[in-house]
Amino acid sequence: MLDSLALLLEKAFLLAHFDLFSALPRGEERQRRKRENEAGLEAEAEAEFEAEFEMKKEPEKLLQRGDLLEVPRTLFIHFGIYLGGGRVAHLIPDILPVVTGDRRRIGRVVSNKRLLLGVLYKSASVRVDSLQDFAYGSPVLLNTLDAALRRPALSAEEVALRAEKLIGRIPYSLLWNNCEHFVTYCRYGAGVSLQTDRFCECLKTIVQDQRSMLMATVIGVCFMLFLGLSLSTALPTLFILFILWMIG
Repeated sequence: MLDSLALLLEKAFLLAHFDLFSALPRGEERQRRKRENEAGLEAEAEAEFEAEFEMKKEPEKLLQRGDLLEVPRTLFIHFGIYLGGGRVAHLIPDILPVVTGDRRRIGRVVSNKRLLLGVLYKSASVRVDSLQDFAYGSPVLLNTLDAALRRPALSAEEVALRAEKLIGRIPYSLLWNNCEHFVTYCRYGAGVSLQTDRFCECLKTIVQDQRSMLMATVIGVCFMLFLGLSLSTALPTLFILFILWMIG
């Protein structure tokens, strides 16, 4: 009786530790693992797609007050601070507050003409728009500068309060006080702009390139030949060449 019981226990133990797939040929096992990996990748891709779809469908549900929003545009990236309730505070060049006090007209979405004239006049405003108007049909990226700047963000409420305190008309500078300076000041406590840094670095590279000096020389000579050799045409050309030579 005890021998039979021991035999049954031994067989049960073997069955419990028996790997069915170890008995399969190696080729079949590789196929099984491949199918499992493909299924896992498909599930991951489906989850990412669903998350992206939800962000496009109802992005307000995924955003929190104080989040830094980023919207790619044609020539630049636009930034804003999410205030909650589908509202975004952002700095944008605008000429209209200079010429009128009509809040109804000013409150409309800033057109490209208003924006361009605001850049030229160096006038902007921190305004609050809906998330849809802020995005303007583009995808919204969330808190990407956290990793790019490697700076700790302030508390969400403090970020939002900083943005709300700055609402209104302010001076604008394409390089020194733009929408990126606004959001980085609100979120990290100091205004910086990676776009400005990249532009200045590119400009520095162009200026330091010896081909730029050659091109400036050719343009200057053509300019003097076209307008005639005089003090008013020679001095600017020589001055530009001197600056390029000193920098290079």
